[in-house]
Amino acid sequence: MKILVPVKRVVDYNVKVRVKPDNSGVDIANVKMSMNPFCEIAIEEAVRLREKGAATEVVAVSAGVLQCQETLRNAMAIGADRAILIETDVELQPLAVAKLLKAIVDKEQPGLVILGKQAIDDDANQTGQMLAALLGWGQATFASKVEVNGNTATVTREVDGGLETISLKLPAIITTDLRLNEPRYATLPNIMKAKKKQLDNVKPAELGVDVTPRLTTLKVEEPPKRQGGVKVADVAALIDKLKNEAKVI
Repeated sequence: MKILVPVKRVVDYNVKVRVKPDNSGVDIANVKMSMNPFCEIAIEEAVRLREKGAATEVVAVSAGVLQCQETLRNAMAIGADRAILIETDVELQPLAVAKLLKAIVDKEQPGLVILGKQAIDDDANQTGQMLAALLGWGQATFASKVEVNGNTATVTREVDGGLETISLKLPAIITTDLRLNEPRYATLPNIMKAKKKQLDNVKPAELGVDVTPRLTTLKVEEPPKRQGGVKVADVAALIDKLKNEAKVI
């Protein structure tokens, strides 16, 4: 079985993002970029399934600018066998990404697609669900445990009330949660080996997908700075502030 793992290049989670002076978006000039943490978990899970013998090949795929090759090389250093870059300078939105991934799935015919539940830049949490709908496949979101046995996957997923265990017929879509695993560090020998692994470049037009944005960002603003607290003399003063200043009662 082949496992397809989409990965995304995002601003590193340790970086404090800055809004552009014209409020048109986030400034990423000279900012450290890395693989989305949820995508790292997805790659790790796919590699573990291959190591258990449940899969024979792990293919990483990314969509975006040419620099996404670095992210794919990192995925191959973790353990992916080869990679595909859908190269485009257009700002990609979740539906466009899902359509691109569907085209790759139709071409590669994987038995399982594992991807992060969301990216830390837009927090959309949409691509996995959209891809499942476009393919007509079953899906298990927010997975905290994955077991594959033949043509069936058993997934424990995190829900508001606790944990839910479901069974899926393959092929299927699985999105990863933080508690699924802890990604391994890429060792220097594996980083060197990743440089020689196959990395194919394709364009959206070659896949027959229109990636023109459907949404327009009007304005991006930083959240208001948090104000300091105040001390009140008694309960009556507290109630007065809650009623007249905070307007919560």
